[in-house]
Amino acid sequence: MFNHSFFKSFVYAFNGIHSAVKQERNIRIHLVVATFVMWFSQYYNFTKSQYAVIILSVAGVISLEMVNSAIERCVYKPSAEKYMMAGVVKDMAAGAVLVYSIGVAICGIIMFWDPDVLTEIFNRYAQQPLRIVLLLVTMSLGYIFITKKRGETT
Repeated sequence: MFNHSFFKSFVYAFNGIHSAVKQERNIRIHLVVATFVMWFSQYYNFTKSQYAVIILSVAGVISLEMVNSAIERCVYKPSAEKYMMAGVVKDMAAGAVLVYSIGVAICGIIMFWDPDVLTEIFNRYAQQPLRIVLLLVTMSLGYIFITKKRGETT
């Protein structure tokens, strides 16, 4: 039913994901933010549908960022006569990521802006200093993950 090339295509796709995470700082930023979104989502009574929206939003931003990175690499150091067009193409791809990210951020604000839940989160962390330590350690690890040099192109 499935041939060897079908499975090989998954290997290529996973190689692309690995390369993107290794080489693209913006993708690592999105992954760290997604981790914290999922972490704090536990304080909300989200439905399965709302979690589906969150997961699709995260996957969409990361996927679009990967497409943007691929386009940037394709038009990297173009010939002199194609330089202006390459800049426009790269700007449009970056703009697509920005537009989608703004939309996702607005959805996030709509879903997560609940003063009662935010107060509950604050109180839980204020009452248990170990949670603050865990949060700070996790944030530090996220910062290291984002900023550690791995052969970035961005």
